[in-house]
Amino acid sequence: MRAVATTTHKKAVRRKPKPKASKKVTPGKILKYSFLLLVISFIVAAGYQYRHGFLYYLGFKTNKRIEAITKEEKKIASLRLYEIVARHKDKVFGIDVSHYQGKINWDSIDRTKGEFPLDFVFIRSTAGIDDDTQFDRNWSEAKKGGFMRGAYHYYRPNENSLKQAENFIKTVKLGKGDLPPVLDIEKIPSEQSMDSLKSGLKRWLDKVEKHYGVKPIIYSGESFYTDFLKQEFEGYNLWIANYSFFEDEIRKEWLFWQFTDKGGIKGIDGSVDVNIYNGSLFELEKLRIQ
Repeated sequence: MRAVATTTHKKAVRRKPKPKASKKVTPGKILKYSFLLLVISFIVAAGYQYRHGFLYYLGFKTNKRIEAITKEEKKIASLRLYEIVARHKDKVFGIDVSHYQGKINWDSIDRTKGEFPLDFVFIRSTAGIDDDTQFDRNWSEAKKGGFMRGAYHYYRPNENSLKQAENFIKTVKLGKGDLPPVLDIEKIPSEQSMDSLKSGLKRWLDKVEKHYGVKPIIYSGESFYTDFLKQEFEGYNLWIANYSFFEDEIRKEWLFWQFTDKGGIKGIDGSVDVNIYNGSLFELEKLRIQ
């Protein structure tokens, strides 16, 4: 008898599709994307903030140069300088120097060449009861170079204010054509109160004004002046240091604005501070001692 083969048909089992793995948003990813967004925002902000600087850079021809510690700093410093110059073509530019610039080759400084001629220079004469070792040379050479010159005193909070004033008066012989004397105050005292510091500053200012017959200018950082000096010294002309990335125009209450400490000038080794006078050359001439 022939055997009949039988087959058993199994029902096909329908497999359920595997659920897609959900992409978990981890704190690390949030931090990563936030950082990228921050970098992109910074680049966009820089491009917009310094849009005039980019254009000005393309046609900028001068013997001025910019030096900085790193290439990145150099790029930012250069771009910011070009932007500020582009916004202040109706103003007057100058520098300030001290022994930190070493022995300056004044003969190499062509102050009239370029898009922002250098018309004035402030020279550190004294620091506390000490003299700046390069003052005498810088003072005489700056005059030979045709600069409008001014002298500044670096105030040391923990030294006697009247002795500091006497040292400045003994060292600096201001005359017709020179700019008013400058008091540079940047530090909080470590051995006295702020009230004591303010009293000392007033004594220095009063003694120097009485001697030269002209009201001194106060130099300070914007934050230091706003926090500690503004209320008591409001009647003085201001020379303010502010290097903020987003500060690109001089304020009306600033007579001078030190906008960078990374300027580069042929004839000066290393970086130098660059400043703007808040007015025309004619107005700066009127500020000089008569």
